[in-house]
Amino acid sequence: MRTCWVLDHPAHVRLLAPFLRAGQSNDVIIATKRMEVEAMLESGDGHIPRRQTHWVERPIGAKKRRIALQRWRSSHAFLKQCNASPHPIERIVVIGAAIELLACRSPLLRRRLSSIRERWYISDTEPNHTAHRLALQSATHYVLPTHWDSTIDGGLLAKISSATLHRMDGLHGHVHLRPSLRPSAVSHPPRVVVRRLLGNGAHDGDEVIPIPEATWDGLLVTKADEQEYQGNPWALVQELSAHDGVITQSVTMASEAALLGVPTLLVSAAQRGFLTRLEDEGYPLFRWTEACEGEAWHSLHAQFLTGLHLTEALEPAAWPDARAQLAQWLGMALID
Repeated sequence: MRTCWVLDHPAHVRLLAPFLRAGQSNDVIIATKRMEVEAMLESGDGHIPRRQTHWVERPIGAKKRRIALQRWRSSHAFLKQCNASPHPIERIVVIGAAIELLACRSPLLRRRLSSIRERWYISDTEPNHTAHRLALQSATHYVLPTHWDSTIDGGLLAKISSATLHRMDGLHGHVHLRPSLRPSAVSHPPRVVVRRLLGNGAHDGDEVIPIPEATWDGLLVTKADEQEYQGNPWALVQELSAHDGVITQSVTMASEAALLGVPTLLVSAAQRGFLTRLEDEGYPLFRWTEACEGEAWHSLHAQFLTGLHLTEALEPAAWPDARAQLAQWLGMALID
């Protein structure tokens, strides 16, 4: 089945890479112009196959509505062009990027590209309400985790009716990560990855909390701030495992690091079902959701620093085979 894969975020590139490797040579990509996504596709040899790629803008800032409409038109024109070939696009797969689901029909005539019978919407981000509303207008298949928190999803789960709903047992990180060996001893001083966000995303503007630089005093820091990481973007996950800890504003990095057994201090007001699951299952996640001040903050910070030395006592939950689940639903045999 010829598929259009939408890559909107660096974590989405990692998640969908094995499915692109197992896909068809005439599959296509719609990718968002953001530095880390561009770097991953440019240096993707051995990770992700090179496919015909259509680049679109990220709808952020004061003109985000205009950018979104332009993106809809641009993606529709690209899909229409692809469908002029003898083998048209039959399926589109997105992770939270619902504009491309709407792009299956013209923004002017509202006429669907009839060949695209399957429109898959994958999400683990309950507060992404705008994307949810757009998906409800077009998606034929939904993939939501079993730990999805319907109390903060804007009514998405309750409104899915005629479409097919798949409930994945696991986080998105369970799809593309693999448990890895951790350093046998903590470095002196401990080595930590620090990732700070720009905070200009569709739903994270009210979630970002400044992290005082004093938080990593006395630690050996590897900076991985959004749009500023200078290393190989495909090796970033391996970098997490090679460090003693992570301090981040990113819920995605926090979940990936915690799954890999790396003590993680997440400073964010974000609410996600997968964060609750990580805490409930005993992963080394330390969450702070307010301004970084006061006795309680200093206490949690101290717990995190102590936790850097206690990872050998962790007994994390069993690793669910979310990768095989998703592959089965998409009808694909993955190539490792």
